Amino acid sequence: MTRHNQRLAPAEKPDKRVLLEPLAPARNLTSDVVERIAGEIHSGKLAPGARLPTEQDMMRALGVSRTVIREAFSALKADGLLTTRQGSGAYVATDMDRRPFRLRTQPRAEIDDVQHVLELRLAVEIEAATLAARRAGPGALRRITLAHARFEKAVGRGEMAVPEDFAFHRAVAEATGNPQFLRFLEFLGGFIIPRQRVRLNGLEQAQYTAYLQRLVAEHARIRDMVLSHDPERAAAAMRDHLTRSIARYGHLRRE
Repeated sequence: MTRHNQRLAPAEKPDKRVLLEPLAPARNLTSDVVERIAGEIHSGKLAPGARLPTEQDMMRALGVSRTVIREAFSALKADGLLTTRQGSGAYVATDMDRRPFRLRTQPRAEIDDVQHVLELRLAVEIEAATLAARRAGPGALRRITLAHARFEKAVGRGEMAVPEDFAFHRAVAEATGNPQFLRFLEFLGGFIIPRQRVRLNGLEQAQYTAYLQRLVAEHARIRDMVLSHDPERAAAAMRDHLTRSIARYGHLRRE
């Protein structure tokens, strides 16, 4: 694989007017915020090192909640576009030529792209679940349990829970005891969680909630099999989770 070495052209005076225009109504507001900010960065209107408006300013200007802004910042940070400084805010990353490789850099993705990434994850994460079930010690098992609990609570609060979803898969990868599994997931970044990149059009709120609850249940089965030190069933649970995701997005494409 080769690294993505695109260097952004600096802007003389970053224009934040477009960034702070209200968003059109949409079901997936986090993705809209991600796309808005990423577009400003890629166009050079937000130069490397530029400070983004405060969370409060963006909430007011975009008409979204603090949770949406934080999830968007988290996704952009995972993709190497933003950095955050404690007590200072979010900034455009300055070292853009060292961004990790991405299978697709656009915040929006086609269904085929999502399915291709999920198939790649099948090849890696089934073995990660197998090794985690064989090798995980008490500390790793606690981290998997905590990651799942946080994911479940975020879904219960009505959030997209993208960072929490990614954190669960990272915890399983870490539990293999092989740091390359964790580095691989971090290399791909948080955009491997497809629901922030593809609109789930046509889903009522109740259907979307049920979809996230199914993910919680699938994660719980992976957790339980790893905690039981059952490699074969842990692998089967991870395979089931990812193949179901492939099928879900295949259905979305047909729709």
